[in-house]
Amino acid sequence: MSKKPESVKIKTNTSTGKPLRKVVSRKNPTTPVWAIVLIMIAVFVVSYLALKDQDQQEPVVSSLPAEVSVDEAAKFDQKDWFFLDVREPSEWEESHIPYATLIPLGELTARLSEIPKEKNIVVVCRSGNRSAVGRDLLLNSGYANVTSMAGGIRDWQSKGYPVVTGP
Repeated sequence: MSKKPESVKIKTNTSTGKPLRKVVSRKNPTTPVWAIVLIMIAVFVVSYLALKDQDQQEPVVSSLPAEVSVDEAAKFDQKDWFFLDVREPSEWEESHIPYATLIPLGELTARLSEIPKEKNIVVVCRSGNRSAVGRDLLLNSGYANVTSMAGGIRDWQSKGYPVVTGP
């Protein structure tokens, strides 16, 4: 497919008298495709980086160990510690620590306002996996003193510490 020039001026050759065609170049040269693609990639990368950093706080380094044992957690004073259970309601009803608060892991981000920042926090789950995720989420959300209970409610119960059943 051939491109048509924007304008054509017809002149005659003075020595032969034959018409000459002179092509006048375009007034707006086109930008090469590679340059457009490069610009689009740059805009995408800059936008991504800007959105990634938006509303993200720098993770807080806790003064507490990443995990504590069930025996250590059982010694914590309820006045100074907030026990956060991140299991599902059906698991909670089977058994839970009497003074714990249930906020399922999937709801944690939306319910951060229910967690006191002035207390030490121990995150509890069934075996210790979800509590580590909950702990990291809280640290990334600006909570300073957060740990997770290794072994979870399973170890808590097997060691004979008190539990409550039902809602």
